[in-house]
Amino acid sequence: MEIKEIDIEGLTTLSVIEKADKFNGWMYHTIAPFCKGRILEIGSGIGNISQFFVANNQEIVLSDLRDNYIEILEKKFPSSEVLKIDLVHPEFDTVYNDYLGTFDSVFALNVVEHIKDDVQAVANCKKLLTKNGNLIILVPAFQALYNNFDIELEHFRRYTAKTLKPLFLKNDLKILKTFSFNFIGIFGWYFSGNILKKKTIPEGQMGLFNRLVPLFKLADILTLKKIGLSVICIANKEKSV
Repeated sequence: MEIKEIDIEGLTTLSVIEKADKFNGWMYHTIAPFCKGRILEIGSGIGNISQFFVANNQEIVLSDLRDNYIEILEKKFPSSEVLKIDLVHPEFDTVYNDYLGTFDSVFALNVVEHIKDDVQAVANCKKLLTKNGNLIILVPAFQALYNNFDIELEHFRRYTAKTLKPLFLKNDLKILKTFSFNFIGIFGWYFSGNILKKKTIPEGQMGLFNRLVPLFKLADILTLKKIGLSVICIANKEKSV
């Protein structure tokens, strides 16, 4: 897969989100109940979510595709193992042979939308799981919201629960749960990306969002997690598969 050696827009976005401690904590607590045993994070970036797992002494291996992110992760988390993983490497089974079937949980947050062959990406995540392991995927929702942010971040697409599920079903993964995340975020994303035509998330907007996270959590409860800026799917690699 051809990628930019240094992803300026992605790094800028991650750096803005890094300061949103309440938002990052919300995302962590949303996926943490499904992360068990030895965990692998695909696309750790600069460690915005990784930090919570490390702080809670959970057994987690971090990874990314870009060398500059790997360097940042190694400096931030000197006690953690950090890998360079290309989720659609043409020789995936050979290159990552030592890691196949070794993780009880694999999660990828805002990663799969960057990959053209998303079915293969999920297939390779499955290969990394133990026989009863969990796979947790979070992706941006609704193609109608595709805007300048998506273009600059090199997103191939956005999803819905309906379009995300086939990635798991085609790979014989048992879907445990699918739900939406961050209902209120839809309005900020649309306003900044579609109306203001911004290319990266404004720091001031993210700061305000961060302060209002308790209200946004409530909004997700009131909407029964049926609609949101992101969609999450939790699946299991059953022993029989």
